[in-house]
Amino acid sequence: MKILVCGGAGYIGAHMCKMLKAASHEVTVFDNLSTGHEGSVRWGRLVKGDLLEPADLDQAFTNGPYSAVMHFAANCLVEESVRQPGLYYRNNVVGTLNLLEAMARHNVTNLVFSSSCSVYGMAQYTPIDELHPKNPVNPYGSTKRMAEEMFPYFDSAHGIRSVSLRYFNAAGADPESELGENHEPETHLIPNILVSVLKGKSHPLNVYGNDYETPDGTCVRDYVHVVDLCDAHLKALGYLVDGNKTDVFNLGSGRGHSILDVIQSVRRVTGHEISYSLAARRPGDPAILVAAAEKANRMLQWKPGYTSLDRIIETAWHWHSKNH
Repeated sequence: MKILVCGGAGYIGAHMCKMLKAASHEVTVFDNLSTGHEGSVRWGRLVKGDLLEPADLDQAFTNGPYSAVMHFAANCLVEESVRQPGLYYRNNVVGTLNLLEAMARHNVTNLVFSSSCSVYGMAQYTPIDELHPKNPVNPYGSTKRMAEEMFPYFDSAHGIRSVSLRYFNAAGADPESELGENHEPETHLIPNILVSVLKGKSHPLNVYGNDYETPDGTCVRDYVHVVDLCDAHLKALGYLVDGNKTDVFNLGSGRGHSILDVIQSVRRVTGHEISYSLAARRPGDPAILVAAAEKANRMLQWKPGYTSLDRIIETAWHWHSKNH
């Protein structure tokens, strides 16, 4: 199949392109390279363009006809979204609307969307299933919820069926160390710890908040390997091609690890002591986010292959050691 991957130069999108190519699909990447890396586009052709420019989208769709679109393109930093909500509503909501309208114009009717557990906000119960109330506590989560809310209406009006995949915490790197997590600035915990190991005192590590209602006072998250996320996208693509209906699925391991748990895991994997400083909580950070992913297990036949936090971190450590 021919697949258009929006945001295919980014962390998860680039891993997805490699997996699609390995599965013999033809890939076109659409990316404005604002946060992605042109050097990561190695398993498909690149069309430079912006979701906020309908003419750019029409140009990308001339490379079709596409069997499906995979949509990873978004701003995704929680703290930044609190400071710059307009940036997030414009890029994540208006950009997704423009993409849907372009799909309607070009008769592409399958969409796999990169959503987020941030649509749920503060956990009212854990693990969190897809029926949990959606009350995001930051603009990033709000933009993902708003994008999801458009999909059933575009299905009714234009026959665009979609699968929204609500990631919990993406982590890890390509097992062959060809790709890894490389954001600027880097706000994600695992790469920040690994970079602090490699750069020492020149890259101090902060732990934001140790007064949450969790066993050790630090935030608890559900880490899922990037390759497992991509596998879920591939299964979601098959689900849509088989004619199934618009739906949403959580993607997570069902196990929570605190920030201090992650630091201990990095110590085990790298053999290095980890120094860190305690800092105030960041606005918009829920205390606990752990997935119930039984629906994806049942309907997509998806289960994470990376079940050990140490193994997830090991893949990231290999990539960071090679590239820093």
